[in-house]
Amino acid sequence: MGGKFENRMDIISQLQEQVNTIAALAFNTFGTLQRDAPPVRLSPNYPEPPPVPTPAEDTPNVSDQPKLMSAALVKAAKQFDVLVAALPLSEGGEEAQLKRIAELQAENDAVGQELQKQLEAAEKELKQVQELFSQAADNCLNLKKPD
Repeated sequence: MGGKFENRMDIISQLQEQVNTIAALAFNTFGTLQRDAPPVRLSPNYPEPPPVPTPAEDTPNVSDQPKLMSAALVKAAKQFDVLVAALPLSEGGEEAQLKRIAELQAENDAVGQELQKQLEAAEKELKQVQELFSQAADNCLNLKKPD
């Protein structure tokens, strides 16, 4: 079962990474579109926007940039779809999943109780050690002769 679980987690990690990639691409694409969009008159009540300056010869052509960024965004979305398709189908439907969740919750509760017992025992032992250390320190101080 470990290999199947690890494979599923690997796909989930890849999905998370792909969502981050899509978010970054979308952010950059929208920012580029906003930056490079020509000014538009919003209402007849507003003055005409300033004319778009003609690009200098040494200025890179940005008209292809939105197409390239959109293509990268579509490619990332398709990769996301491939990863989703690679996820294993749930076995037994919703009822089996709810049963498995209940089993895992019960197991988690049992482990939590065991950990709580161990923590309480460790705290009790720590107090005992601290008391013994305090007694040992007091004994050492009492054994020293005053100067």
